[in-house]
Amino acid sequence: MGYLPLTPDEPGAGNGAGDDRSIGALVKDATTHMSTLVRAEVELAKAELVGEVKKGVKGSVLFIVALTVALYSSFFFFFFLAELLSEWLPRWASFAIVFGIMLLVAGLCAFLGYQRVRKIKAPERTIDSVKQTAAALRPKQSEQPASSELTTG
Repeated sequence: MGYLPLTPDEPGAGNGAGDDRSIGALVKDATTHMSTLVRAEVELAKAELVGEVKKGVKGSVLFIVALTVALYSSFFFFFFLAELLSEWLPRWASFAIVFGIMLLVAGLCAFLGYQRVRKIKAPERTIDSVKQTAAALRPKQSEQPASSELTTG
């Protein structure tokens, strides 16, 4: 990042008294500071988003693994359950009941995956920092010259 003179004992960081820097130099410094500030805001946003994306990926991977394991292992269990129910019910009814159970299991897995993904948060620190920066850059009402001060008479 660029050099930011922040203390009065550094060259060019005076309070304006006896400072012979030109307007162009001051504008250049202000532009440099703004550029550095924007870069810092972008870096903060990246850092926060990377953490949240990692949480989302971990939740999604666990969701996919759970569905895959359930898919492969449940086939035999549900077939067994349907055959067992066919001892007391017509075969078509027992397979329909097992199909309903399979839909419930799929719904449960989808709900658990949704709960994991829903925990992903917005980058609050970045949003607050950007709001503070925007508030600091807005001119205050008391700094605006009155129209009577602009006219010379």
